[in-house]
Amino acid sequence: MPAQPLRRPAAPRDQADGLRQLFAGREPRFVPLVHNPQVNGTGVVMERLCAAFAEQGLRTLVVDAADSASPPHELASVDLAACIEPLSDQVSYLAARGLAMQYLDSRATLSGFLDALRSAAPAADVVLLHAGALDLRRMFAGRAPRPMLLAGNRPDSLTHAYTSMKLLSQRLGALAYDLVVAGDVSERRAQRMGDRLAECADHFLGAALRQVAVVDPMAAASSPLTADLCRLAADLAATLPGAAPANALAELPAYPAKQASQRRPASVGRMN
Repeated sequence: MPAQPLRRPAAPRDQADGLRQLFAGREPRFVPLVHNPQVNGTGVVMERLCAAFAEQGLRTLVVDAADSASPPHELASVDLAACIEPLSDQVSYLAARGLAMQYLDSRATLSGFLDALRSAAPAADVVLLHAGALDLRRMFAGRAPRPMLLAGNRPDSLTHAYTSMKLLSQRLGALAYDLVVAGDVSERRAQRMGDRLAECADHFLGAALRQVAVVDPMAAASSPLTADLCRLAADLAATLPGAAPANALAELPAYPAKQASQRRPASVGRMN
């Protein structure tokens, strides 16, 4: 019987396909950032979060699927990976307003959107997914994520954050949260806001607030990352599959946050 020729594995169709094969089986950490229409400077918050994740050696895909985001590229439904825009070696970006609805299934969930993101960005360690609470509860149906809430200078922003927490707690069973306060907020006020939200979460929902950080959207781009933001990123990094225990930053007290004295415009970079 003649020997059969050896078959070589098919070559990747393109570079992106090669990366998908290389990182096959890698499980990114999805971080839902709950949109809050009462908060300004969310783009800067995402930018600073990416910087904090980068300090942990993590690559981040930012997916902006909020109502305030830009619409997706017209090819997003055909080749999602090709529509992801690299911003640096460690950060990439996808405009995705309304895109998740293309993955609506017969159970009225959008969980297929998360699967599509995982396949489109196999090298990402963190997927920072900015969307409204109603969309997030469909995306994470059957899962218990750790959402990140936003609050700002306006008093009603904290009310909106609690409303989002209530919806996600009741619909998803999510009971652990983080809070990012966006604004020129004093240490004492940020502490009061975190304490107030944590008290309501525990009393009415049985939920808990794990980390609180402050991001000043007007701070200079060159400002160093604050300890509270680094601590939040380190805490999340410690929950990645196969991650080592969180570093010493995770042991720092949650409050107060150190504010930068320099200022910058709120609209900075690509994520606005």
